[in-house]
Amino acid sequence: MKTVQVWVSGHVQGVGFRWHVRQWAQRLGISGWVRNLPDGRVELKAQGQRLDEFLRKVAQGPQGAKVTSLQDEWTDLGEPLGSFQILSC
Repeated sequence: MKTVQVWVSGHVQGVGFRWHVRQWAQRLGISGWVRNLPDGRVELKAQGQRLDEFLRKVAQGPQGAKVTSLQDEWTDLGEPLGSFQILSC
């Protein structure tokens, strides 16, 4: 299954960014997880059919966020990731 791991830079912590990502994942049927990183970035791993649309929403972020870059790494991961979750650091 198509899987992407993404590192999001910018003003993305303390603005509801992880909640926003989870909401869009659930709406689009995306599996995976999202978490804050100690360096101020957000990391996520996502799996599903509508990943391009999902990543457009991630790049927009919620009101109050400012995404400056997305670094992505694509793979074909056979193991399902399960329901989309917000993880602790």
